[in-house]
Amino acid sequence: MEAAGSGEKRRDLGPLFVGTIFVGSFLAFLVQPMIARMVLPRLGGAPAVWNSAMLVYQALLLGGYAYAHALARLNVRTQSVVHLLLLAAAALLLPIGLIGRVPSATASPAFWVPWLLLLSIGPLFFAVAAQAPLIQRWYAAATGGRDPYPLYAASNLGSFTGLLSYPLLVEPRLPLGDQSELWTGGYVLLVVLTLACAAVLPRAGLDTSDAGYTAEAPPALGRRLWWILLAAVPSGLMLSTTTYLTTDIVAMPMMWVIPLGLYLLSFTLAFAEARGAVVALCRISPLVLLAIGGLAIENAPRQPLLTAAVELILLFVVAVTLHGQMYRTRPAPIYLTGFYLCMAVGGALGGLFSGLVAPLAFDWTYEHPLLILAAAALVPQHYLFVWTERLWESPVRARLLTTLMAVLTIAIAAISIEQPWPWLWGRAGWFGAGAIGLLTFVCLGKRGPFLIGIAGMMLVLGGYDAIRLSLTPDARFRSYFGVYTIRDYDDIRTLAHGTTSHGLQLLTPGHERDPTSYYSPSSGVGQAMLHLPAISGPNARVGAVGLGTGTLACYARPGQDWRFYEIDPTVVHIARQTGKFTFLARCDPAAAIVLGDARLSLDAAATDSLDMLVLDAFTSDAIPMHLLTREAFAIYARVLDRRGMLLVHISNRFLDLEPVVAAAARDGGWYAARYDDTIAPDSEAYRTISSSSWILMTRDAAVLSAAIADPPAGGAWTPLREDPGFSGWSDDYATILPLVKVLR
Repeated sequence: MEAAGSGEKRRDLGPLFVGTIFVGSFLAFLVQPMIARMVLPRLGGAPAVWNSAMLVYQALLLGGYAYAHALARLNVRTQSVVHLLLLAAAALLLPIGLIGRVPSATASPAFWVPWLLLLSIGPLFFAVAAQAPLIQRWYAAATGGRDPYPLYAASNLGSFTGLLSYPLLVEPRLPLGDQSELWTGGYVLLVVLTLACAAVLPRAGLDTSDAGYTAEAPPALGRRLWWILLAAVPSGLMLSTTTYLTTDIVAMPMMWVIPLGLYLLSFTLAFAEARGAVVALCRISPLVLLAIGGLAIENAPRQPLLTAAVELILLFVVAVTLHGQMYRTRPAPIYLTGFYLCMAVGGALGGLFSGLVAPLAFDWTYEHPLLILAAAALVPQHYLFVWTERLWESPVRARLLTTLMAVLTIAIAAISIEQPWPWLWGRAGWFGAGAIGLLTFVCLGKRGPFLIGIAGMMLVLGGYDAIRLSLTPDARFRSYFGVYTIRDYDDIRTLAHGTTSHGLQLLTPGHERDPTSYYSPSSGVGQAMLHLPAISGPNARVGAVGLGTGTLACYARPGQDWRFYEIDPTVVHIARQTGKFTFLARCDPAAAIVLGDARLSLDAAATDSLDMLVLDAFTSDAIPMHLLTREAFAIYARVLDRRGMLLVHISNRFLDLEPVVAAAARDGGWYAARYDDTIAPDSEAYRTISSSSWILMTRDAAVLSAAIADPPAGGAWTPLREDPGFSGWSDDYATILPLVKVLR
C-alpha cells in the first residue's frame, strides 16, 4: 500500500503510529517490575537489586536504540522486514519468565542480577526497546515528513502507564503466571500493530516531501555530547534519588516506582507539542534547586515523608528542564535515530555512575548531591529582576561579586558548623542555609555564584557531617545493600542502616553484654530465648537470619549451637572485625556465620536441624518479601524441629506485616501469638531499648503455651489478627498495597 497521497490520508495515520509506540513502551516498562517480582525468590528484595536491574534495562535500551540507528541506513521498507523478523525471533522466548538457573547462596547479586536478567528477557526487551525510535522514523516517512518527535511523548506516556499499572493494577490482581500470559498477549498485539505500520510505508523508502530535511547538516560532535550530558544527569539523578529515598528516607518496597515514573513522565511533558508547561518549569528550575537542592545531603531528616516529596519534585523539575533542552535542540527527523542513540548513551552513563561507580567510589550516597550540582550547572539561568541583571552586567563587577559571594558563603558555613554562639545551637544549619540562600537569590542568572550557593547550602545542611563521618575510620561503610553508619552518643554506640537502627551497644564497663534495642529481655524474642532451655533442652540449636551488631549472641548459653545467616559481608565485617561492636567476641565467639541469601542457605540445610529460628532480615525498613512467602515458611517448617520455634520481627514504620504472617500461619498449620514491647519515650529504658513487635510461631500448641508464659508485668501475648480479604504472600503472588499503613 502506498503511503504517498493526500495530506488528509497521511494525517489519519497518526492514531496507528501513536498506538503502536504506546503499546511497545507500555510493555517495556510493564515487564521491568514484573521481572523484578519474579526474581524475588532467588535474589531477595533489596533496593540495590532494582538498581542493578535498571543498569541492565538501560544497557538493553542502548542496544535497541543502536540497532534502530543502524537500521536507519536502510530504506524504511527494508527496516520493517528486518525488525519484524527480530520480533518473530524474540517471540520464541514467550511466555516471558526466568531461566531455570538458581544462584548459589554466596553468589554476588551485583553480577548475578544482570546475568539472570540478560538471559531471561534480553532479546524480548531489546526488540521492544527499539520500537520507539523506529516507529517515529517510519511515521516521518509514511506521512511525508511530518515531525515525529511528539510521538516520543506518547512513548513515555506508555512507559509511565505500564510502570504504574503493575503495582496498582496487575500485581494486586494476578499471579505471576497470569501476568506472563497478559504480557504475551500484549506482545502479539504489538506485532500486529507493527505489521500495520509496515504496510503503510512508502515502497521507495523516504517520501519526496522528506527531502527538505536532508539539507540540514549532520549534528556536530559537540552537539551530540551536549545531548549525552543532558540525558545522563536526569538518568543518574533518577537512580540516585531512588537510592537516597530507599536508603535514608522511606525504605519501603516498590519505592523505586515513583522516581522512575516521574522520570518517564518528564519525557512526555518535554516532548509534547504544547510547550507552555515546559517553558514555565525551565524558568523556575533554578528557584526549585535553590529551595530544595540544599536538602539533598541532609542526614536523617526529621520529616522523612516531606523530604521524600520535595526530592521527587526536584527530580521531576530537573528532568523536564533538561529533557526540554534536548527537545529544543533536536535535529531534523533524518537524524532522529542518532539523537535517540545519544539519549540512550547518556541514560546508560548516568545509570552506570549511580548504580555501579558510586557504590564502589563513595561510602555514602554522595552521587545524589553531585548530580544535583550538575543539574544546577545545566539548567538555564534567568535574571529575576532588571536590577539584578544590571548588577551583574559589568564583567569586572561580576568577578568581584563572585569572589564576595564565595567569601561570604565560606564564612557563613564556618559559623554554622562551629556554632560559636549559644543562640545558634540546634538551629545553625537552617540559619546558614537561609543566609546563603538569600545571597544566592541575588545571584540567579549567574551560573558560577549560583553553584557556589547551592554547594554552601548542602554543606551546612548535612554535608560537613557526612564528610566528617567519611573521614572517621570505621564510622561509615557502604556495600551493595546500603550504607551503614556507626555513631557514639556518650556511653552508647549505634549502628544504623539508612535511618533505621540495626543495633546498639552499651560502652559502660560491665554492661557490654546487655541485650539492647529490639532484643531486650522484655521483647518477644527475648522472652522466647529465656524459655528456650526449658523447651528444647541445654543443647538447643539456634539460627538467626540477619546478623546486625550480633546482639542476639548474648542469649547464647554453654552447650547451645548458634549460627547466623547474613547476606552482606560488610555487616559481618562490622560485627566481627572492626572491634566497634563486641557482642560476638564477648558472648559467642564460636558462633557460625553462613554468608549468602538466608532462604537459599536454609533451603540447603538439613531437615529438623534447628530448634529456634529468628527472622530479622530487613534492609533498613525494606521488607525482603521472598522471606515472608508461603514457600519460605515451608522451608522454615522443614528446617525446624517439630517442637521448634520461629520468631518473626515485624516492626515497620510503613507496612503492617501481621496479616502476612497470620496468613502463612493459617496455611502452614502454625500456632502463633504476637507480643508488642512498647517503650515510653520518657522512660530511662528508652535510651537503650527500642519498641518492637514480634510474632512467635510453632507447630506444637504446648510449646506455644510454654513460650508465652509469664510475660513481663503489664505485657501480654495476643492472638494474631487475620485480614479475611488478604490471601497472604506466595512466590507467585504478593502485593504490599493492602499493608501500607497510611492506606489502612
